[in-house]
Amino acid sequence: MDWQGQKLAEQLMQILLVSSAFVAFIGGYILGSFQTMILIYAGGVVLTSLITIPNWPAFNRHPLNWLDPVEAEKHPKPQAANSSSKKKTSKK
Repeated sequence: MDWQGQKLAEQLMQILLVSSAFVAFIGGYILGSFQTMILIYAGGVVLTSLITIPNWPAFNRHPLNWLDPVEAEKHPKPQAANSSSKKKTSKK
């Protein structure tokens, strides 16, 4: 899953969970049943999980282009600057 796919999956998850909570509350209120509300919401959670957890092709539309190992050897990693040699001494 690429970065844009992760963002899309998270947005879908939030939208689907909030809308299923809203539908569950309205359905439970109209029917006067807390059990019905919980069952509707549980169905929404299962549906959301089926849509957002698997790595669907829609979440892979912008694949990452990794650097070839041969190219990576040509460009070594930058070294961290050694700041311990530049410490200032305090005079008292």
